[in-house]
Amino acid sequence: MINSQPTVLAQLFCTIFTLSFGLVGIANAAEIPPQPQQQGDRNTQTSHTTNTENLLNYIPRWVDATPTLLPEQSNQPMVPRVAETEERTWVDRKQRDVREWADRTSVKIDHWFGDVDPDKPASATIRLMLDNYWNEYDNYEVKPRIRGKIKLPTLEKRLSLVFGDDSLDDEFDNHIANTNQQPNQDPDKRFDSKQTRDNNGSVALRFSDLSKKLPFETDADIGLRSGSDIYLRLRAKRNWELNNDFNFNAEQIYRYGSRSENYLRTNLELIHARPNHAFLSNQLSLTYADKQDDDLRWDNRTFRQHQFFAHNNFNYGIYTGGYYNDNDLRLNSWGPFVSWRQPLWREWFYVQGDLNYFNDHREDRDHYVSTFLRLETLF
Repeated sequence: MINSQPTVLAQLFCTIFTLSFGLVGIANAAEIPPQPQQQGDRNTQTSHTTNTENLLNYIPRWVDATPTLLPEQSNQPMVPRVAETEERTWVDRKQRDVREWADRTSVKIDHWFGDVDPDKPASATIRLMLDNYWNEYDNYEVKPRIRGKIKLPTLEKRLSLVFGDDSLDDEFDNHIANTNQQPNQDPDKRFDSKQTRDNNGSVALRFSDLSKKLPFETDADIGLRSGSDIYLRLRAKRNWELNNDFNFNAEQIYRYGSRSENYLRTNLELIHARPNHAFLSNQLSLTYADKQDDDLRWDNRTFRQHQFFAHNNFNYGIYTGGYYNDNDLRLNSWGPFVSWRQPLWREWFYVQGDLNYFNDHREDRDHYVSTFLRLETLF
């Protein structure tokens, strides 16, 4: 919806804001100890608390009671550490050279802003990814992606430089069930060089922890996207530890670009995690953008995650997604998915594979198999 009425836009903003941060009271209530009450009210509160606890713990208890042949949780390393392999092969030496070059460059940039504290040196992290998508309708596509961050501790406000595909920052920290959200403009192309340059052409200065008085983490970016889209991005995030091993995470992202205009995304996540056990998670995201066709898009993933060895993730669950447009709320897609991620051969090289079985009502597609393969190198 490119040209939105101001009243509709305001209503959407209020709705998303309420969903993301209106749950603060509920989360805080779980952390506040009960106050002494009269005997008549105590029985009512006890009954209400018992019903709430039963509701929250019903699914975890049911899952725990289900027989499984999967191995137990483990944090045992399956690949050698970087210090043990960086001299073994030409590839290892090149990975080390790039990593050290990035750190040296970050230190030089940090020198521009004052004296460097040797106990807190600048550092850089770079993720280089090659994403591969396939399904029977869109065939095969490949998308190179890069995302980097240079930390500059000399500056008081923890300024950092971020570059590459900025859409990666909008995802959940534990993002799974990947699908091709931006297919190539030309369906006959497996690789779109122009689109790849635009997607990876973001660079911005990031200010972290804008105020210690705020009850949530904050970031503010000002930069350039896709070569000519000057933008400002604000992010607020908070985690609440609830009773009975539950955690609730809320993240609100707002971006305004000179070309892309308004973009608003809400990430909500409820996790049940016990030590040395596979955890349950429900991730809900809501997206509004001036440049998308629908008023609002939503995606929900309910899944369980195992870790069979260090830095390994095995996920399986159910995805549902849809849209809200012209006062019409629709479920457009749903289905099961499986995802596996692990380091391969080296601690700095990862492989992730996803298998999805979703449908698409809008495109008149019944359930079909789609696959995702990511090769990722860390520097």
